[in-house]
Amino acid sequence: MAAAGRPQDIQLGIIGVGAMGKGLLYQSCITPGLRCAALCDLNIGRCTAALDQFELAYEVVASVDRLEDALRRGVVAVCEPGRWLAECDGLDALVEASSAIEAAAEHCLLALQRGKHLILMNAEVDLMFGPLFHHEARKHGVVCSSCDGDQYGVLKQLIDEIHRFGFELVMAGNIKGFLDRYATPTTIVPEADKRHLDYRMCTAYTDGTKLNIEMALIANTFDLRPIEPGMSGPRVAHVDQVLQCFDLPSLWRSRVPLVDYILGAKPGGGVFVVGHCDDPYQRQMLAYYKMGDGPFYLFYRPYHLCHIEAMDAIVQAVRHGRCFMGPDAGVRTNVFTYAKRDLPVGTVLDGIGGYDGYGLIETVGGDGLPIGLSAGVRLARSVSRDQRITMRDVCVDADRLDVRLYRRALALGQASGDASS
Repeated sequence: MAAAGRPQDIQLGIIGVGAMGKGLLYQSCITPGLRCAALCDLNIGRCTAALDQFELAYEVVASVDRLEDALRRGVVAVCEPGRWLAECDGLDALVEASSAIEAAAEHCLLALQRGKHLILMNAEVDLMFGPLFHHEARKHGVVCSSCDGDQYGVLKQLIDEIHRFGFELVMAGNIKGFLDRYATPTTIVPEADKRHLDYRMCTAYTDGTKLNIEMALIANTFDLRPIEPGMSGPRVAHVDQVLQCFDLPSLWRSRVPLVDYILGAKPGGGVFVVGHCDDPYQRQMLAYYKMGDGPFYLFYRPYHLCHIEAMDAIVQAVRHGRCFMGPDAGVRTNVFTYAKRDLPVGTVLDGIGGYDGYGLIETVGGDGLPIGLSAGVRLARSVSRDQRITMRDVCVDADRLDVRLYRRALALGQASGDASS
């Protein structure tokens, strides 16, 4: 693969070289006009292994100055601290693709303040701090955007499409293959090894936390709501049963669009939306087009391609100054912590993808503990399995960086949500 690229190419920095970050590195090599110029991970070996596999010239650097020198020479710079990529000159955009939250928030803010576009493939940090990042991006004349390619990005494309067609959005949905709320980094090992996934990340997929985070992102973009905490998630054989498995006439009476998911359905890996149209002429034509009698219509896409589709959001941000997706409706939902097991007083929670809790999407306004803040928080009282963990149940250090940044993001998101409603 070509390493140096051309001077006019978008010079990209990628933070996090897990499954998605490695894919982003590969895709940047084969996408015209893009070049990964710097790669960062707490495990330097992940970076060098990926670069060796793709036959790219690189240099492990020990300072920001050495990083900038590598950029000038057209060699991929490799380092451990994310803040070095945020600080350095020579990068047009930063893609945050790690699973970190607090550390990611810090270098994301620094990148924006240093005039870099920011693309978020880290759904956790996107949900927790998105309104703050977008505020800072506007202030510094750059773009912050969620990434295309994951389920929420593909849903964004589908929703935009049915809006252009003239449909009202009724429901945005995910097709979830498997769910085990009580999965742990120990029980998930065989499945994670089979897919070459990090154990905690695979646990977050399996226990539903990741699903809920992604659906909260789309909810905060389009002002959607869950039917109940965690959504309802009926089990069906195929996505074409969606119009039958939800009581859409009753759910649509309030004219509040919803987020939900179906479980175990084909096609695996897809997403769906339900649109509403009650115009007699259009319904007649839609029946002719084999879409059914209406007034509810199903649209779905049978796949999402993650890193392969992610490049478009980067190009939109850097070349056209456009945000592909952001929290346009403010902070309408978040994902809150529920106990995976009976937890005694004094337990220090281990966060997303761990042994202690799973996350469920809810409308904001209560006193739940956001799952994105749960790591390192100590229980002030015992909590039973499946019990919602509230802020009153825990001891939270108000001076923690992630807590302070979340409060700022929440205030900004609620203000923008009020202005848009």
